[in-house]
Amino acid sequence: MSGAAGPGRAPLPCAPRAAAALQLPGGAEAARPGVAVIDLRFPRGGAADVQEIVFKNFYTAFLSLRVQRAGPPGPRRWVTCLRDHRLMPSPHTEEGSQDYFSLHRHQMLCDMEQVTALRFILRQPSPAWLHFSIEELQVFPPAQKSPQQDFPSWLSQLTPPEQPASPHRELPDPEKVSTEVQQMWVLTEVIRARQAAARIGRFDVDGCYDVNLLSYT
Repeated sequence: MSGAAGPGRAPLPCAPRAAAALQLPGGAEAARPGVAVIDLRFPRGGAADVQEIVFKNFYTAFLSLRVQRAGPPGPRRWVTCLRDHRLMPSPHTEEGSQDYFSLHRHQMLCDMEQVTALRFILRQPSPAWLHFSIEELQVFPPAQKSPQQDFPSWLSQLTPPEQPASPHRELPDPEKVSTEVQQMWVLTEVIRARQAAARIGRFDVDGCYDVNLLSYT
């Protein structure tokens, strides 16, 4: 996969060795034409978690990767994490020969935690290219966790403070409000009519008015 490292990321300190061609004992000729190795170790024999590897190709057609990981004292074995990863669609053409590539952790066949050494095995079967390698090699650790993720678990379980009620939250149904207002208006008219009838009824005697009960101004 072609790509580049994200902004603000710092690579791990390391000093890869120059590519060395594999040779038969005696050094007369190459053990297998078009095969070279680049070894990379971290300073002072340290170990690191590897998230991404970024490099620029230089006419390498296929790339394999083996790593050593920290463990108990004694000889450490090499574990294959990437096998014959294609960098050039065709070894005999220029395409992909000088592209940038990013190898991510999820592409690896093994765990990339506590890695102490990386060995890049380069292969170029085409006789068209006398020299091949990978350049600008950088190894990146996993991204640091944000401070929010470092909070204790009990802190995330606290009840959030109550928010003031929004003036637009749970507005009543306009039709329901209109119906209730109409019912209240009808009830008011009924009460008002009854009060008017009661006032008139005080002066009504057998269907006619009592003159003595009427007041004159």
